[in-house]
Amino acid sequence: MAGLNLPFEPILFGIKINVHLVLEYLAFFIAFRHYVFIRKRSSDTISSNNRLSIIIGAVFGALLFSRLIAFLENPTLHLEQGWLAILNNKTIMGGLFGGLLGVELAKKIIGEKESSGDLFTLPIILGIIIGRIGCFLSGVKEFTYGVETSSFLGIDLGDSMCRHPIALYEIVFLVFLFIVILGFQKKSNSVESGTSFKIFMIAYFGFRFCLEFLKPNTFFFLGLSSIQLLCLICWLYYYKTIVQGVKYARKKLHLL
Repeated sequence: MAGLNLPFEPILFGIKINVHLVLEYLAFFIAFRHYVFIRKRSSDTISSNNRLSIIIGAVFGALLFSRLIAFLENPTLHLEQGWLAILNNKTIMGGLFGGLLGVELAKKIIGEKESSGDLFTLPIILGIIIGRIGCFLSGVKEFTYGVETSSFLGIDLGDSMCRHPIALYEIVFLVFLFIVILGFQKKSNSVESGTSFKIFMIAYFGFRFCLEFLKPNTFFFLGLSSIQLLCLICWLYYYKTIVQGVKYARKKLHLL
């Protein structure tokens, strides 16, 4: 599939527009506004001050881990590029897991016991979808492109090669996940708080583990990339929830 003219770099008043950067900022704005919209219509048991502390913890955790995991994707290359490039490189996977750790640390400091993830779940998914549109439009300028393929799904992302458009694959998956979790939240009044966020993290990290095999990655350990190792760590973090989910699924299948 060709003719998309990627990367998409419009020029406005003689200035080349970085579409990915614009959509990245738009993703943050829309995700935050969606969070505010949801919180106003929910019975949030966490105080505004504690919510602010949790958000601050999430931001700092995300900033640190998004850079760290991005660096570990290819340390040799990033060291050659210099510190400025290292600080500019980031990955949503590190941001999500780092944000999770930052939230847990902030909650321990302020003594908050309630689960805080559910209100963030849909805004996060929405933000990632918008960001991935920017990744796709950036073509091979962003490391969100796939390996070469002869499949009908292959797209010329700007280097005259048909590649897996993994940013589009991710968008489709996230739209489906958004719909599933939205429906789950509407029907699950008796479910334990925090379940929606756990479902998102387990599903998204599982999907990304598989998707990484379609990227021209550097595989450092056991044939896995740094992102895939992080996915396994995330699943280990949520192993109790995964075990409970498997038991619940088996029970439902037995009843059928």
